[in-house]
Amino acid sequence: VEYITISEAKEIMEKIIEGRQEKLLFETRRALRHLRTFARLSSEEAKALVNDLIKLPQVPRKDIAVKLVDIMPRVPDEVRIIYAKEGYTLTPEQIQEILDIIDKYRKD
Repeated sequence: VEYITISEAKEIMEKIIEGRQEKLLFETRRALRHLRTFARLSSEEAKALVNDLIKLPQVPRKDIAVKLVDIMPRVPDEVRIIYAKEGYTLTPEQIQEILDIIDKYRKD
């Protein structure tokens, strides 16, 4: 299983439909609209952020890093929610370290 961010999915979808001449299916248009709405970074920036987050000991798996990039949490509670099902609790310092890295990539 390969986990990709919403930004990467948007780029892949746009490349697929770029050369198509026929009309897009309703579902395809909806999926693309969703990806364009929620992709907060370019594909390259999203990949770089995932790589930066994976370097942290509190981000042990790529799926967690991808979820953090897709959501781009702003406050500690948003990070805690992502980790709720993982079975361990992060310290306030670990959460702040995650937020600091994400803030470096934030555009808004």
